[in-house]
Amino acid sequence: MASSLVFSVRRHDPVLVTPAKPTPHEFKLLSDVDDQQGLRFKMSMIHFFGHSPSRRGHDPGKVVKTALSKALVFYYPLAGRLREGPNGKLVVECNAEGIVLVEADADVRLDQFGYLPRPPFPCEKELIYDVEGSAGAITGGPLFLIQVTRLKCGGFILAVRFNHVIADGLGLLQFLEAVTEMARGFDAPTVQPVWARELLVAPDKEHQQLTSTDSELTSTPVRLQPAEEDLVHRYFFFRPRDISALRTLVAPHLRGGSSSRFELLMALIWRSRSIALFSDVPDEQVCAAFHVNGRGRSSPPSLPKGYYGNAFAVGVARSTAGELSSQPLDYAVELVRRAKTSATLADFLEGRLCVTLADLDVPFRVGRTYLVSDVSSVAYNKLDLGWGKPVYSGPVVLATWSAAGGHSKFVRCWNREGLEGGVVAPVCLPRMAMERFVAEMESIVKVPTAEEMESSLYSSVPSKL
Repeated sequence: MASSLVFSVRRHDPVLVTPAKPTPHEFKLLSDVDDQQGLRFKMSMIHFFGHSPSRRGHDPGKVVKTALSKALVFYYPLAGRLREGPNGKLVVECNAEGIVLVEADADVRLDQFGYLPRPPFPCEKELIYDVEGSAGAITGGPLFLIQVTRLKCGGFILAVRFNHVIADGLGLLQFLEAVTEMARGFDAPTVQPVWARELLVAPDKEHQQLTSTDSELTSTPVRLQPAEEDLVHRYFFFRPRDISALRTLVAPHLRGGSSSRFELLMALIWRSRSIALFSDVPDEQVCAAFHVNGRGRSSPPSLPKGYYGNAFAVGVARSTAGELSSQPLDYAVELVRRAKTSATLADFLEGRLCVTLADLDVPFRVGRTYLVSDVSSVAYNKLDLGWGKPVYSGPVVLATWSAAGGHSKFVRCWNREGLEGGVVAPVCLPRMAMERFVAEMESIVKVPTAEEMESSLYSSVPSKL
C-alpha cells in the first residue's frame, strides 16, 4: 500500500521565479481578515497529475516555471514580501523578488500511490522540500514555494506551500487557475485578479474587538493530552447515496429549507465525536467551528469578482455533550445552520463576532472544539496544466489533533472509472474514542472508509493512473 511506499527524490537547486514583465513597486495593505493572528502560518496543497501521451516531450517543470512567470504579471503582489508595519499590521511590499520553484525527479510511478491517493503521503517532506526560509518566519521570505516532482511514469506532482495571510483556499484556486491557463497558452487569466483589501478593513478600529468574550469557552479544566501513538486517523468516504440518506433522515424535522451536504456532515461528525469524547461528562460544553465563505453573499461588504484575499468568517455552534447525545441528528443540524447563517464578514469587522481562529487555540479546551475547513466544494479538480485533471488535489494534511481539539479538512474525490465520487471526511481521535465514534456514527449511517473503497477497487478495477 502507499503508506509503506519508500522512494528517493533528486532535487535541483531552487530558483526564484519573477514576473515576466516589469510590475509596480508599491506597498499594499492586507485586510483585517487576512491579518488575523490565527492565519499567520504556511499551508500546503498537493496535486497529482497522470501521464498524458499528447504531452510527450513537454517538461512539466519548465511549463510550470514559464506559466508562473506570466501569471505573476497579473498577481504581482504574490511575488513580493510581507513586512510588519505600525502596531504589528502586515503589509505586502510588491518588489518582484519572486516565488520559490523547486524541480525534482522521483523514482516512483503514480500508480504506486494507490488508486485513491490521499494523505498522509509517503515521503511527504520529499515532495515539498523545506527550502531555507520557506517554512519559517511569516515576514521577509517568499510568499509561495512550489515544487514540481517528475515521476517515472510521465506523470508529476505539483506541491504548493503558501502564506495563508495572502489568500484563502478560493483565492489560491483562482491564482492556480491563472497559472494553468498560462500553461495552456492563454494571454491573460479568464478571471482578472482584484486586490481591494480595503473592503475588509474595520472602519472604526477603536471599537473593534476580535477576541473571545464568551466565558463558557474558558470554564473547563485541562484534560490530559493523549500520546501521539494513541491517536488514530480514519478517512470516511461519504457517497451521494449516504448524503441522501442523511438528508431523508433529518428533513421531516427541520424547520424550513433543505440542509446542505456540509451541514449534514458537520452535524453528524460533531455529534458523534462529542459523544465519543465526553459521554462521561454530559455537561461539557462542546463547539463546532467552521469557515463561512463571505463571497457572493447578499449582506455587505460585497466583494468583487476576482477578489483573492481571505474572505471568510468563523461560524461556531455550541451545545453540551449531553444535549447532543439526547437529541436526534436534526438538533445538531439546526445548530450548525444557525451558526453558518449568523457568521458574516460584517460582524467580524464590526467586532460582533465573538470567536476568531486564534481564539480556538486555547490549551484548556482539550478536545472539545472541532474545527472544519470544507474544501470539498473548491474545484481544485479543474486545474489542468495540459496533462489533464489531477487524480488528487487538496491539502497535504487532512486531520490533526491538538490541545484545542480537532481540525479536519473535508475534500472531494471525483468520479473515475469504478469510483463513485464523494467526500472524504477525515477524523483524528484517541484510539478508544475512535471506537466509540465509529459505533455512534454507524448507528445513524454506515459509510465505507477510504481504505475500504480502495481495497474493493483494487480487486475489481485495474489501475489506469
